[in-house]
Amino acid sequence: MKTTTDIVIIGAGPAGMAAALYASRAGRETVIIEKYYPGGQAFQTFHIENYPGVKSIDGPGLSEVMSEQATSFGAKLLIQEVKTLDLKANPKKIMFRNGDELEAKAVILAMGAQPKHLDAPGEVEFTGKGVSYCATCDGAFYRGKEIAVVGGGDSALEETMFLTRFASKVTIIHRRNEFRATQIIQDRIKKEAKVSFLTPYIVKEVLGEEKMTGLQLINRETNEEVFLPAAGVFVYVGYAPQTELVEGLVELENGYIVTNETNLATSVPGVFAAGDLRVKNLRQVVTAVADGAIAAVSADHWLDQQES
Repeated sequence: MKTTTDIVIIGAGPAGMAAALYASRAGRETVIIEKYYPGGQAFQTFHIENYPGVKSIDGPGLSEVMSEQATSFGAKLLIQEVKTLDLKANPKKIMFRNGDELEAKAVILAMGAQPKHLDAPGEVEFTGKGVSYCATCDGAFYRGKEIAVVGGGDSALEETMFLTRFASKVTIIHRRNEFRATQIIQDRIKKEAKVSFLTPYIVKEVLGEEKMTGLQLINRETNEEVFLPAAGVFVYVGYAPQTELVEGLVELENGYIVTNETNLATSVPGVFAAGDLRVKNLRQVVTAVADGAIAAVSADHWLDQQES
């Protein structure tokens, strides 16, 4: 199969879906490519309360609304895994794992970011057997059990609040004595009776047999080691951009895509980037959708110039 479309958007997180909305409303034939399911990181977030105009909503709910809105204007959602890209070709070529190929006059990169790992012994072995990166997905499995959360930012503390619905106790492990989370979230978590804190500790090893049974921790200041019994651990230690697909194809800085701040153009003509995978100061749902809108409008204007 080989077909040609106006704009291809790779990634169906908030940035990709906003781009699809604006591109399709501009009358451009638009295809969104997503490897798994629409929503990206937002889909895995239990509680979103800082998206303007929406007082409070869960991540899956917001993702569903965004997806339905984008496709209602004609954008097509394609669940496929991209294998390789040829961004210098005209039109640009997107090759899939199953052998299919799609051509696009312009491309918007919106693959987002994925959770970083602890890189501790036992983490890989016990992933899915106690180690998790998604409280919304796995929290209910730990009803009545003692668990841990690693991290000190907004995501770590917000997801801890969600996990208190199920767990009997949640211990937050953070490598520093101070937390990076916004103050309102810190104030809220400190009032929760089920939550305790271990700082400044890092995870030395994830321990268990068939399933995880606990964590070996080490104090960063004293080198003291302690064992924390836990049936599960939820890891929120930051995110890494999903840019492996475009390494060597567009300009990167520390793994993030470099864009023109005005139109979000990359170093390759006709290729734009939006969301958490580009160099920027703030990565939130609201900034992702703003990026998507700018990238789509910029791609539309670029196509106008090519067609005139």
